[in-house]
Amino acid sequence: MDERVLELRVHGVSNTPPDQLLGLRPEPGGNGPQPRLVAGDAVTGFYRSTAADPDDASTVEAYSWGQLTSGARTVRDVERALWTLLLPFTLANVALYARPGIPPDPDQERWGSRSGITAWLIRLFCLSLTCTLVVTATGIGVDLVAWQCVDRDCLRHLPGPWEFLAHAWWREGSRALAVGLLLPLAMLAVLGVVAWRTYQYEAELPAEPHPGPGDGEPEPERREPATSPLQDPTFWGGEGQLRRAAVLHLCTGAVIAAAVPLGAALAMDPPRGVRAAVAWPTVTALAAVVVIAVVAVGHPWLSRRGGATPLGRWSAAVGLLTGLGVAGTFTLLLLPDGPAGRPLAEYRPPAGCVRDPGIAGCLTDRSLPGYDPGVAWLATYQVLLLITIGAVARSGRRGLLAPLTGAVLLPLGAVWVDAAPPFAPPAPTGLRTWMLAVLAIGIAATGLLLPRTRPQTEEQPLGAHTDLAWGGRGAALLAGFGWMMAISYCAGLLYWVTDRLDNGGTPSRYSTIVPPLAVFWAGLAFAVAALAVAVTGLRAGLLFHRLRRQEYAALTTPGTVLSAHDLRRCREVSKFQALHRLVGEHAVRLIGCFATVSAVLVTLCCAAALSRNRPSPKSTGDWRDVVHTVADIGGTMLGWLPAVVAALGLLVYRNDTVRRSAGVIWDIGTFWPRAAHPLAPPSYAERAVPELQTRVAGLLSLADEDPRRVDGVILSGHSQGTVICAATLLQLPSRWRRRIWFFSYGCQLTRLYGRVFPAYFGPERLRALATTLTWPSGPVAWTNFWRDTDPLGWPVSAGERDVPVADPEALHPSGGEVVDPPIRNHSGYPESPEFVRERALVARLLRRTAPSPRQRVG
Repeated sequence: MDERVLELRVHGVSNTPPDQLLGLRPEPGGNGPQPRLVAGDAVTGFYRSTAADPDDASTVEAYSWGQLTSGARTVRDVERALWTLLLPFTLANVALYARPGIPPDPDQERWGSRSGITAWLIRLFCLSLTCTLVVTATGIGVDLVAWQCVDRDCLRHLPGPWEFLAHAWWREGSRALAVGLLLPLAMLAVLGVVAWRTYQYEAELPAEPHPGPGDGEPEPERREPATSPLQDPTFWGGEGQLRRAAVLHLCTGAVIAAAVPLGAALAMDPPRGVRAAVAWPTVTALAAVVVIAVVAVGHPWLSRRGGATPLGRWSAAVGLLTGLGVAGTFTLLLLPDGPAGRPLAEYRPPAGCVRDPGIAGCLTDRSLPGYDPGVAWLATYQVLLLITIGAVARSGRRGLLAPLTGAVLLPLGAVWVDAAPPFAPPAPTGLRTWMLAVLAIGIAATGLLLPRTRPQTEEQPLGAHTDLAWGGRGAALLAGFGWMMAISYCAGLLYWVTDRLDNGGTPSRYSTIVPPLAVFWAGLAFAVAALAVAVTGLRAGLLFHRLRRQEYAALTTPGTVLSAHDLRRCREVSKFQALHRLVGEHAVRLIGCFATVSAVLVTLCCAAALSRNRPSPKSTGDWRDVVHTVADIGGTMLGWLPAVVAALGLLVYRNDTVRRSAGVIWDIGTFWPRAAHPLAPPSYAERAVPELQTRVAGLLSLADEDPRRVDGVILSGHSQGTVICAATLLQLPSRWRRRIWFFSYGCQLTRLYGRVFPAYFGPERLRALATTLTWPSGPVAWTNFWRDTDPLGWPVSAGERDVPVADPEALHPSGGEVVDPPIRNHSGYPESPEFVRERALVARLLRRTAPSPRQRVG
């Protein structure tokens, strides 16, 4: 029987339909060949043409995985669109994979190494990000509703039966706070259910095909030394790790939610007698959960992925302590006032403020004691943590010194300024905590300027614009963008709820319901950041215009006689060539510039939130009025941001045009497993990579007499499919790789993945991938196609064969055609003459070179 070769095509983020992947063209009447499902299901399936003959020497098969992230136009699309609201968690999770210096074998990573410390810091940051969401929900339920909203005029603006909180019994003591605490706990319960449901999303499949009837055991194979973390056999199977991390995040969130009303009640009414007997064991249980979580996020059982492993005793202990702490908190809140001082009701705003703001005390900040400064300190220390991540990822352990110095000096300075301890000299007149915050963050930021830690083996870039992105600070930058989005969501939600409770009052001006001070500054910073985005877009537009002029000049060199038609076509081609250069040469730098501006804004915002001074306009037309107007505009924009992001997420799933642009970010984020933040959206690659691996290995391992067997596979990946194929190849044993040739086109491995994720796709890792694809006879079984009009496709130069593809094929029609050859930029690679020629050559090589690695019989 003749040797047969299968080309297995894997699409990118645009979710190309199977008929287009297979190159099937519609015929009049619709009677042409159609795609036929040969393996898998409607969500992830392998398709062949109905016209394909099993005896064909070459067959094309399409793997369609796009339904994991787009396309069904069903109720499930709406559910998945809501996952976009968890985009901050996604970006924080992706930061874990942007660490440089990760060893090829995860067992070699030590906690004290650069990558080990960075991983612990990132997981700690992810834990704090969960706390940010919980603190916001607690602020809504406990502070705005249960504490500041004291009468029916305010409570009737809420959906649901909340008016009972205006009853005199609930207004006594801290009883209403117990009802408000139910809101963050309910939110955590919903997140827990969603996380549990998504376990089934990541269906780990067997990597090794099992011998069929009559087949013997596979030939023993010596395990190869690891050259990439993607070769870790547990990389795509982490249900156990996910469960353990989810328990830590959910329990820590519940503890933080309980700590807000508990801390306020203890500060206003120091416990004595029965209250003390309940309070101190409760505080101990809550503190123990936080300590365990902070230590556990750096433990190996959270950094290694071990499949469906049980939760273990520590998870059960954390759950038990959390239950005891939350139960103790509810008990304490429902107890009557203690004998320590004034009744707690006197700390709250007076009744009737929504109806008549002129009542004495209505326009005074009566927010829950301790909540506003708690929010400001949490945000400030998250900024310091982000700086620490960037400094350690860039410079190793020496990068810890400056951030730790700033983190220690800030609270000491705040105590010196505010409490004036007797053992210290008095603070200088005019010195404030916000000034110390700017100084502390400035000291910490010096750690980002230390020299970069170089790898032990000097690792040269593969070409121009392929060096490490953002000087090794990529992990901090990605996590920082996630943090800014989370802060924007939370501030917008607090602004919107305050505006609703206040019956349309302006939260940043004279308001009877007062949101945290950080909300005002977040609105102002968001408005300025929106202006910075516009300036960055303008800068990108100017760069694009300059690059387009350069490309047009190169296409119309002096001495070349071109018609008016050809000049018009040159303008069209130069537009795509300029976009190719803009994305490949300048996009990373533009993002870095915007990140620098954002860092300055964040520093000033944190310092202003720590100032504890809520600015108010003195008179109409004053400059303060302009500041408040800008803050109100920013707050309104923040209030609409979650809805806009969710709507954009729905369009990503439903609209191909939006998907090809915004969907790129989403598919990059959800490619990586949830190893840092367990509440992020699920990873589609945890299903796609094992399925592709199982399909390839299964077809190559079939017996000679099986009509489905193939002797060689061309694994053909487009755009994001290239990344999926590369991950699959690194998981396959060498005996199967010897019968595979890798086609990549529209490839993002160098200018995007290689720069942002150097430990997985950096120069050394891509060279290692090329080495694993090198046949014993010499050739590297990898061909990369690229166009200078493709904004996402570039050469790789890692030892493989780079084939430039002409686009368009000509400036004008030829051969009797009357339509201009299309400019395909990022699509249509398999139809190009270069691809067809290379495919024919590779098919001949696969059919005649190495013998098929059969399993032994008998």
